Amino acid sequence: MGHRLFDPTRSLAPVLFPALHFEGSPTTGDRKSKSCRSFSMASQTMQDPRSIYDFTVKDADGKDVSLDMYKGKVMLIVNVASKCGMTNSNYTELNHLYNKYKGQGLEIMAFPCNQFGDEEPGTNAQITEFVCTRFKSEFPIFGKIEVNGPNAAPLYTFLKSGKWGIFGDDIQWNFVKFLVDKNGTIAHRYYPTTSPLTAEDIKELLETTS
Repeated sequence: MGHRLFDPTRSLAPVLFPALHFEGSPTTGDRKSKSCRSFSMASQTMQDPRSIYDFTVKDADGKDVSLDMYKGKVMLIVNVASKCGMTNSNYTELNHLYNKYKGQGLEIMAFPCNQFGDEEPGTNAQITEFVCTRFKSEFPIFGKIEVNGPNAAPLYTFLKSGKWGIFGDDIQWNFVKFLVDKNGTIAHRYYPTTSPLTAEDIKELLETTS
């Protein structure tokens, strides 16, 4: 991957199996129509969320966007970065997935994070411009968040609360992917090196009646 600070062959054994994922679930989703949509950092105050739909995020204008809007959708939630060795391949393949399946109910939600090698240093505006200009992505780009540590966004604390086996709790690097079914259940977690196009579970969930 070309990362000086990150050697998957030493620190992340599952890289030998790029399509490897673990199933698990913590306790057991229409989108706004706008290309390269930008949202700012998640803000939740509820004490004990029971569902991903309990979370509310702020859009770029400071307006609340409830994840309740995504009920009945299949969601792929990804922590992204603009300067990562996996940036080009992931954005290209995420675009392919979104264009192929958005009409069937797939929503891709990208959360920029600068916690891994300082590979997402820009402002929200700079990140959105980069993604729109270079990749012309149409799925929403949210504001920068932290995904690990005491300042982790509550949404990511919730996503990580499943029993993920070898993964442990923390996000390992950029482009970890969480797949959420039509009922808001977190069905799968994918390794950073797992290609979005290998996630056959997406098609299966889209074909499942909620």
